[in-house]
Amino acid sequence: MHPSSDSPSHRRTPSPLGVPNPLSVPNPFGVPNRRRRGFTLIEIMAVVLIMGLLAGIVGVAIFGQIDKARVTQTGAQIKQIESALAFYQMDNGRFPTSEQGLQALVAKPNIAPEPRSYRPGGYLQSGSVPVDAWGNEFQYEAPGQLNPGSFDIWSLGADGAPGGADADADIGNWAADAQAG
Repeated sequence: MHPSSDSPSHRRTPSPLGVPNPLSVPNPFGVPNRRRRGFTLIEIMAVVLIMGLLAGIVGVAIFGQIDKARVTQTGAQIKQIESALAFYQMDNGRFPTSEQGLQALVAKPNIAPEPRSYRPGGYLQSGSVPVDAWGNEFQYEAPGQLNPGSFDIWSLGADGAPGGADADADIGNWAADAQAG
């Protein structure tokens, strides 16, 4: 027998049945084998770093889609309000004035010119004027500057201020070339 094979670090530990345990392999460094329990700090930090990078990449993509969805939702709300204004005009022969505003779609205006045939219950099923996807009120002007024969209705976008780009851009019932001109 080799003299170094008797050292404690090179002996195989027998199993309870007296058979050598195949999992207790001799350690070439002379350090007794220990069971590994848990992860090292480096391993945990590597996993957290990878998760952070993935969350950052996915987060940017998701936030871009949320902005697009809000712009689309606001456009759909404008179409809904346009339809209600068309019914108001059919019943009353004119659109609400800028002073009467969109509130004329849910409550009979008492400012001249008063509507001649106001629909009981108003013109919006919800009973209230919707707000845009960012929680801001829609802007209304009649007659419109960009639609002089009817009205302008628009949202100021995500920033709530006139103008802007991307999600901050105004969203209205006019053609893009009319706004640029």
